[in-house]
Amino acid sequence: MDRGVKVPGHEGGLPNALDGGPLPVNDAQVMARSLRPIHHPAKRHVEMPYAPALLVERGQLLFLSGLTAAPVYHSHPHREEEFDLPRTMREQAVLLMRNLETTLAAAGCTLADVVSATRFLTDVNEQDDLNAVWGAALGAHRPTTTTVEVSRLATHANCKIEISVIAVRPARAAASRPSAGRRPKRPRKTPRR
Repeated sequence: MDRGVKVPGHEGGLPNALDGGPLPVNDAQVMARSLRPIHHPAKRHVEMPYAPALLVERGQLLFLSGLTAAPVYHSHPHREEEFDLPRTMREQAVLLMRNLETTLAAAGCTLADVVSATRFLTDVNEQDDLNAVWGAALGAHRPTTTTVEVSRLATHANCKIEISVIAVRPARAAASRPSAGRRPKRPRKTPRR
């Protein structure tokens, strides 16, 4: 029985990685994330660029703000020179995927950790160009997706695409890390008699 997404670079499997067992990392233990694609019982056998649903069985959820081809850190109010973007969907999709990979990496994730994406396009007729870049970047991994055509993106009129994603990062075992802002409890001293 397939238990979900495999960890890239570990095709031979990790000990207890996908069955809930802890993995030692430095002084802590990391619980592997566990995802399971959900399909209809009578599904058609066609190639799709997404999974209808993914069940998150273990891990930490990471929510990303919408990303575009523009620099992630740009001025507010906006400066026009920061939005001198390529005019094609394919070129903007390449820049956006770089922004997505960089943002995911900052949280310790990769594209293989993405479980859901909402994609906003200013022209749905350019969806095939987006899907070509999206598919090349994700390989065989298929997160859930929703694609919506909008008249304009709020980031800037030059932006043709914006993607917001949810990812699942392996969660550290709760017993191995103290709560933020709290010191571990020390044993009470017994009074002398």
